[in-house]
Amino acid sequence: MAFTTTIATPKPVAAGHVAGRVGRQTSFASRVQKWEPRYTSLAARNVVVRAGDATSTGAGAVNDDTWEELVLKSSVPVLVDFWAPWCGPCRMIAPIIDEIAQEYGDKLKAVKLNTDESPQVATEYGIRSIPTVMVFKDGQKMDAVIGAVPKSTLVQTIEKYMN
Repeated sequence: MAFTTTIATPKPVAAGHVAGRVGRQTSFASRVQKWEPRYTSLAARNVVVRAGDATSTGAGAVNDDTWEELVLKSSVPVLVDFWAPWCGPCRMIAPIIDEIAQEYGDKLKAVKLNTDESPQVATEYGIRSIPTVMVFKDGQKMDAVIGAVPKSTLVQTIEKYMN
């Protein structure tokens, strides 16, 4: 799947112009009479953005409706990342969660729960700060890590509950 968008970018400026100004006056005497424009037109370029299936390359998504099936009834331990799109630290650890999902493969299921879209589960487990990463095994919450932490911290937490 590909999305195409057009972005207007300014053409390069001539030498002698100062970035950040719309134009410059050529002399003190002609300051009122003559104004030299800085940009005469905008150049358009197309940018193609490809969107892939998030579940094939890392952690899958879970919500209030799929929580029981994907997390509580899982036959393998589950790493759950409670996050929100506006949360900077959540976006920082998202690639780490995806890496862990790839490295553990079928031995561990990694999922992400958007707390804005699925507040019921977040409330049930007392999520007051995000990112919060929880480990579930046999339908029970085993451990939780709060905040943006290094990969090594998450791996140590996971390893405690691997068979």
